[in-house]
Amino acid sequence: MNQVDYLRISLIDRCNFSCQYCMPEGEELNYILKQEFLTDTELLALLEEVFIPLGFTRFRLTGGEPLLRPGVVRLVEEIASLRQTKDLSMTTNGFLLAPIAKELYQAGLRRINISLDSLDPDTFKAITGRQGRQSWEKVWNGLQVAYKVGFNPLKINVVVIPGVNDNEVLDLAALTIDKQWHVRFIEFMPIGNSLLFSDKGWIASEELRDRIRRKWGLTESQVIGNGPADVFKIPGAKGTLGFISQMSECFCNRCNRMRLSADGWLRPCLLNEAGQLDLKTALRNDVSPAKIREQVRKLLLIKPEINFKQRETGNQTGVYNRTMSQIGG
Repeated sequence: MNQVDYLRISLIDRCNFSCQYCMPEGEELNYILKQEFLTDTELLALLEEVFIPLGFTRFRLTGGEPLLRPGVVRLVEEIASLRQTKDLSMTTNGFLLAPIAKELYQAGLRRINISLDSLDPDTFKAITGRQGRQSWEKVWNGLQVAYKVGFNPLKINVVVIPGVNDNEVLDLAALTIDKQWHVRFIEFMPIGNSLLFSDKGWIASEELRDRIRRKWGLTESQVIGNGPADVFKIPGAKGTLGFISQMSECFCNRCNRMRLSADGWLRPCLLNEAGQLDLKTALRNDVSPAKIREQVRKLLLIKPEINFKQRETGNQTGVYNRTMSQIGG
């Protein structure tokens, strides 16, 4: 496996959207109480005294929706100012982005992923649960503002759902032609919501690439980032197309990350709940950073076994205790 140097940090489990693939309709979500969140001080202590000494230098802030976290700009500044931080990025739905995009950039955030699953406001509403065209326009405006501010690369995350938005694949891919935008098509993952679709709820990346290839052609490319996307581009395009194929093409051997939940649970594998560590409780029980660091170090050693355990490509429909929104993606 790759060196694990990338930590995805969920800042909050709440979201102002209710996307059907992330927060399934009718699902009773048990939100974390505010006092159960890692505080900024606790999070920074874990980074400085546990993760960075173990070689973690790349961090992504996620949610829920991370911009709902009080004081998020200040927290970005604190993490960006750590001398060992080589890369700091964020994934957001973009709804609250436009007014603070410049502040985030000035605080040290340089890369941003914005979730936008449709260019059609009605389809957007069906996926996200947000009413009215104004909601779609706020996200679109957030994307435009982030681009003008200077976020580079600016990535657009698209979860492709059969019969819902897969008819927009070519339109979304076309966004990369004239602008230095990077669209990433993501196969739907049935984590915490395996009953969402009666049939297979995802489309293989190779099928999407074939559609694009027939329209424009497609060549291999690359873009700055820490993720597992296979990157291509339309010949002559300014931006790129990424394909994250966790269902159709196992990439466990390329994994370089762990996930830290908003309430302090460290998760070594997105698709397997084994081996999780409760770092917040350890901190609050005055367990020394050295002992916590040793626990994480041991978990790193067995991460390859956890990654591959019970991992059958394209058939990961087991029962999970948390939905995607509660994990942080």
